[in-house]
Amino acid sequence: MTTHDDDFARKVTGYLDQGTASMRAGTAYRLQLARQQALERLHVGQTVEQGELAGALAGAGATTSSGGGGRSFWLSGKLWLGILLIAAAGVGYQQYQSWQAAREVVETDAQILTSDLPIDAYLDRGFQNWLKQDDR
Repeated sequence: MTTHDDDFARKVTGYLDQGTASMRAGTAYRLQLARQQALERLHVGQTVEQGELAGALAGAGATTSSGGGGRSFWLSGKLWLGILLIAAAGVGYQQYQSWQAAREVVETDAQILTSDLPIDAYLDRGFQNWLKQDDR
């Protein structure tokens, strides 16, 4: 903690002590037990309920990077698996489209080459214009 944090903690502690001075003994005792239980949970592997903490902080305008879990959002295996699946689907779709286009060209070439037209017809400009017009 920095000195600014230490000063802030001392001020908060002072205000809390002033507020508890007029409390009944039973209430102060229950608060002390609750504080001890909270500290025990905190020290036993940092088991503070992240979901409740995230909800409380979100209400105060703060955010957490862990997204409510114990692991960081960017270290989550499910996230990277999802990104990998989306990327693989995109690459697969692009490859399929390329394959389809190549197959259409091959089929067209095969049809032209197996037709009964003489080779001179393919070299004629009128035939090339007719092919371009026919594709529309």
